[in-house]
Amino acid sequence: MPDLLLELRSEEIPARMQRRAAEDLKKLVTDALVERGFLYEGAKAFATPRRLALHIAGLPARGEAVREERRGPRVGAPDAAVQGFLKSAGLASLDQATTVTDPKKGEFYLAVIERAGRETLDVLAEILPGIIRNFPWPKSMRWGAASAQPGSLRWVRPLQSIVATFGPETETPDVVPFSVDGITAGTVTSGHRFLAPSPFEVRRFDDYVQALERADVILDADRRKDIILHDAKDLAFARGLDLVEDEGLLEEVAGLVERPVVLMGSFEERFLEIPAEAIRATIRANQKCFVLRKSGSKELAPAFLLVSNLIASDGGAAITAGNERVVRARLSDARFFWETDKATKLEDRLPKLDTIVFHEKLGTQGERVARIAALAKEIAPLVGADPALAERAARLAKADLVTEMVGEFPELQGLMGRKYAALQGEHPSVAAAIEEHYKPVGPSDRVPTDPVSLAVALADKLDTLAGFWSIDEKPTGSKDPFALRRAALGVIRAVIERSLRLSLSSLLSGRFASESAERTADLLAFFADRLKVYLRDQGARHDLIDAVFALPGQDDLLLVVRRVEALGAFLSTDDGKNLLAGYKRAANILRIEEKKDGHAYDAAPDSALAASGQPEEQALAEALAAARHEASAAIAAEDFSGAMRALSHLRAPVDAFFETVTVNADDPALRRNRLLLLNALRAATREVADFSRIEG
Repeated sequence: MPDLLLELRSEEIPARMQRRAAEDLKKLVTDALVERGFLYEGAKAFATPRRLALHIAGLPARGEAVREERRGPRVGAPDAAVQGFLKSAGLASLDQATTVTDPKKGEFYLAVIERAGRETLDVLAEILPGIIRNFPWPKSMRWGAASAQPGSLRWVRPLQSIVATFGPETETPDVVPFSVDGITAGTVTSGHRFLAPSPFEVRRFDDYVQALERADVILDADRRKDIILHDAKDLAFARGLDLVEDEGLLEEVAGLVERPVVLMGSFEERFLEIPAEAIRATIRANQKCFVLRKSGSKELAPAFLLVSNLIASDGGAAITAGNERVVRARLSDARFFWETDKATKLEDRLPKLDTIVFHEKLGTQGERVARIAALAKEIAPLVGADPALAERAARLAKADLVTEMVGEFPELQGLMGRKYAALQGEHPSVAAAIEEHYKPVGPSDRVPTDPVSLAVALADKLDTLAGFWSIDEKPTGSKDPFALRRAALGVIRAVIERSLRLSLSSLLSGRFASESAERTADLLAFFADRLKVYLRDQGARHDLIDAVFALPGQDDLLLVVRRVEALGAFLSTDDGKNLLAGYKRAANILRIEEKKDGHAYDAAPDSALAASGQPEEQALAEALAAARHEASAAIAAEDFSGAMRALSHLRAPVDAFFETVTVNADDPALRRNRLLLLNALRAATREVADFSRIEG
C-alpha cells in the first residue's frame, strides 16, 4: 500500500520543542486522516534541529465509498424543516428522498446519500496546509516581506522547504499538490547545514533516510542519543575516566546536532576546589557539556565532554579549544562566587530577605522565613526534632537565595546553603535541613529522614499552602502556578513514609487571619483529594478514602491511611461484603420511610420492645449494642483492625433480621422500633467510616 513522506525543513528548532512537535505532527495528520475514514498501518515522526519529518505507512490509495441514510422530518412537516433537511442532505427536491413508515411516529422522509471514495492524494492536499498553518508551536514567528501581510504563516523559525510525496514502493510516488505562503511541496531537501548543504531529491521514506545519512544528518533523535552516549563513554574510558550521565542534558544535546561528534576538553585542577555541583551546573548550563569523574571515584576530573555538530578537518582541536576558553571563564566566575559567598555568614544575609517580595499579598521572603521558623519550632516535638535546631534551620533555610552562586545558578538553592552552613560551623542537622527542606520535589524524590529536616520541610510546605489558601490562590484545573499540589503531596508523603502523627487542623487553623474554620476545612478537603491520588497509585480505592474523610475530625493523615487500609481489608472478606450489602439495604429502607413519614429515625431503639418482638430483632439489638461499644473502644485505641472485627460480628444477625423480620409491621410502635434498629446499624458502621460513600 502507498506511504506518505512529509518533511518540514526550517531554521533551527529549539531542542526543548522538538520531540513534542514531532508527536503533534503525527497526531494532527493521522487524526485528520482517520476522521475522514482513511486508516493506516503505522506512523512515526522524527525531529532534528532543522526538520520535522513524518512517515505514514499503509495508507489506501483511495478512500472507501460512503453510503449514509439520513432521517428527515415527518411527512407534512413545516416547509422550513423540509428545506433544512434537503440542504443538509444535498438534495434538490423531495423527489430525491424516500418515504418510510414508522409504526409509532408515522411517515417521515429519508435521504440515502452515496459518496464515491476520494483520492488519498487529494485528501492530503486538503488537510496538510491547514495543519502547517495552525501548528501548535509554544512560540512562533513571522519573517520576510510576507510577515507584513495579515494571516501570513507563523512557524517556530523560518520555514524553508516542504517535501510531501505519496505512492506505493513499486512506483514513482506523486508529489502532494499544495503550497503554504509561497512554499510549494516538492521532492527537494538538503542535508547538514555545513557538511552537506547542497539540495538533493528524495522520493520515499527509505530513500529519504539513506540520503540524509549520506548528507550527514541522522534523522532519529533516539539514535543520535545512543551515538552520543556510546561515544562519550568510550572516550571517557579511553582516558581512564567515568561519564557522569545526565538524561536531561543528553536529550537536549541530541536536539542541537544533526551529526553528533563527541570531543573532550579540560580545565585546570585548581577549579576542583569549587563544589562539584557548582562545576557541573556551570559546565552544563553554559556550555551544554558533560562532566567526568575519576575512574571508580565520586571526585570530578578536570575534564568535560562536548558534542559538536561538525566533523572538523583538524579533528575538533579548534572547537575544543574554544569551549575550553569559555569553560575556564565560567569556572573562574563560579570560583569568585564561591569565595565571595564564603566570606559572609548566612545569618548576616537575612536582612536582605526583607527586601525581596515573596508574593505581593503574602509579604517578603523575610516575613515568610519568620512564619516558617515559628511553625518548624511547633512541629519539631511532633517529629522528634530539637525545637531550637528546627527554628535555627528554618531561619537559615532561604538565606542562600541571596548568595552569588544561587543567583547565577538557581537550581543550586538549598545545596549551596548546606555547604555554606557546614563551612560556618552550623550543626549538621541544621546544614542538612537547609538543603533537604525542599524535599520531596517530585514523586521519585526521597523524603528527608533527619527529624530537623522533616520539621522544616513540613513547615515550609504548610506555610505555602496556608498562605495561598488565605488569599484564594488555589489550583484550578490544570493550572497550578505555585506548585500547591506538589506541596500537599510532599506533606502527605512525609507523614506516611515517616509514620508521623500530626493534626493538620491545629497546625493550619492559626495560619488564617479570617474565616479560619472554613479555610482550614477547605484546605483539608484539598489534602483529601491529593491523598486519594497518592493512595490510588498505591492501589487503594478512592471511595474508601471518601468514607473515612467524611467522619468528623479526620485531619491525622497517618490514621486516615491506616483506617482506609483496615477498611479495605475488611470489605474484601465475605463478612465485609455482606455487611455492606446489609447496610445499603437498611439505608435504602430508612431513606424511603423517613421521606414518607417526614422525620428522621435517629433515636435509640427500645431494647424492651425489641425483646418482645421476634428473636432475630432482639439478637440484632444486642449485637448492635455490643459491636458499637467494641468498635468505639477499638477506634479510641487506634486499633482499626479490631474495629472491623467488631463490625464483622454483625453479619449473621443482620442477615437473619432481613430474612425473617418485616420492618414495616402493622403495629406502629413495632415498625418505629425496627426502623430505629436499622438506624442503629447505620450508627454502628459510622464508628469506622461513612458506609454511604462506599461503592458496591
